[in-house]
Amino acid sequence: MQPKRYIVWSKNKIDLNDSWQRKWYIKQVLTYGRSEDIAQLDWEEVRMMLDELNLTPDIKRLWENYFNVKR
Repeated sequence: MQPKRYIVWSKNKIDLNDSWQRKWYIKQVLTYGRSEDIAQLDWEEVRMMLDELNLTPDIKRLWENYFNVKR
């Protein structure tokens, strides 16, 4: 896939079938993406890998709170 430049500026293509690249891309979207980009993510996948994404504390807390409210 070709990522949007405001999400990923260092690569022209990302292989979302590669687990490392997929995880990295999800982190980029949660950090730099717009609401329409975030809405396209698989919410269950994000919830499951949230601890592995190495997000900044404020962004991680935001998503932890979101998923806690959704329970």
